[in-house]
Amino acid sequence: MLAFEALRAVDERDAYANLVLPPLLRKAREKGDFDGRDAALATELVYGTLRRQGTYDAVIASCVDRPLREVDPPVLDVLSLGVHQLLGTRIPSHAAVSASVELARVVLGDGRAKFVNAVLRKVAQDDLDGWVQKVAPPYDEDPEDHLAVVHSHPRWVVSALWDSLGGGRAGIERLLEADNERPEVTLVARPGRATPEELLGEEAAVPGRWSPYAVRLAEGGEPGAIEAVREGRAGVQDEGSQLVALALAHAPLDGPDERWLDGCAGPGGKAALLGALAAERGAVLVASEKQPHRAGLVAKALAGNPGPYQVIAADGTRPAWRSGSFDRVLMDVPCTGLGALRRRPEARWRRRPEDLEGFATLQRELLRAALDSVRVGGVVGYATCSPHLAETRVVVEDVLKRRGGGELIDARGLFPGVPELGEGPDVQLWPHLHGTDAMYLALIRRVG
Repeated sequence: MLAFEALRAVDERDAYANLVLPPLLRKAREKGDFDGRDAALATELVYGTLRRQGTYDAVIASCVDRPLREVDPPVLDVLSLGVHQLLGTRIPSHAAVSASVELARVVLGDGRAKFVNAVLRKVAQDDLDGWVQKVAPPYDEDPEDHLAVVHSHPRWVVSALWDSLGGGRAGIERLLEADNERPEVTLVARPGRATPEELLGEEAAVPGRWSPYAVRLAEGGEPGAIEAVREGRAGVQDEGSQLVALALAHAPLDGPDERWLDGCAGPGGKAALLGALAAERGAVLVASEKQPHRAGLVAKALAGNPGPYQVIAADGTRPAWRSGSFDRVLMDVPCTGLGALRRRPEARWRRRPEDLEGFATLQRELLRAALDSVRVGGVVGYATCSPHLAETRVVVEDVLKRRGGGELIDARGLFPGVPELGEGPDVQLWPHLHGTDAMYLALIRRVG
């Protein structure tokens, strides 16, 4: 029932599972009839169903006598949960069908429960590999559609990721598989406030792969149970996000290094790390966020920072400061989020190719504003959690061509020890190569 409630919230309210599920789990625990195993199963059912929705839709479509758009969404959610239990878990078939039919009876009524029963009994006749062979077109006939069905990504996303990644079949398959894996929880020890050694003293904690401030928690690790996290001295932050902030902080400058700007600071993860790094050098961080409630999250993340900082609610495309005010500027722009599909699997089904047009103008305006905000000789970091070329290199190349006054810095040397960073000068991280979100970074020195 809890997993069904979470899926309905995702469908009806465009909610995100990582925001909806925790309070539902907490409420169930408070009632006293829900233990750790129940929570783990509910989590797996929700995330597994969302990740594999495309594949499961193809399977369900082959087992019903009508187009899926004519199946009521609540019925489809029950069917998808049942299919995931049958094809994506070790739950015995009879138990998966029985539990799904009982759920349908409670939330949908007897008539629809019979429909669910009939469909799931058809699905139970084969395993996942068998169904994939039936419902996916042959790779040789349509590679992108084959990969879309097998790895449960929209076809346009497969195409976009493949264009950015390059190479043959093996690489894109590894990337799509990584998108369907549950990501590790990664913590950051904020300099001057906590140390990695302190976090490594926690149960099931191991060092990060690349960032000197990163600590990974083994599956089941609960960040909220860690004192340093509760106190804000450490936080949850993907290692790719940490690397982007570190690269900007360590980029070579000509002249002073006293004022830093995070121009799209919400919800505050990068700002908190940048603020701590700035404090070590006696620099001041200004963290700007357009939306007031997100600016509040930034202020919370920065509270207790060891050095001076300022949080303001301002539109990054219309700077509230003088031109050339800063030595370092990070502009982590809004984007499609295709680089974080491991964490927000539902995003792959919500985004459309036309969304790129909506972001394009904003991304260019923010990068131009960042170049106006930094002084000559200072550095801008253009970052985004998307590997789509239309949100990464195309934006940077277009702005530099039209605006002028900037030159790209080779960012690869600012990711020490990180392999397979490409030809440069920009850097694209990948889940399957680096174990991070697919963060992109271009470093630009203002020269005029």
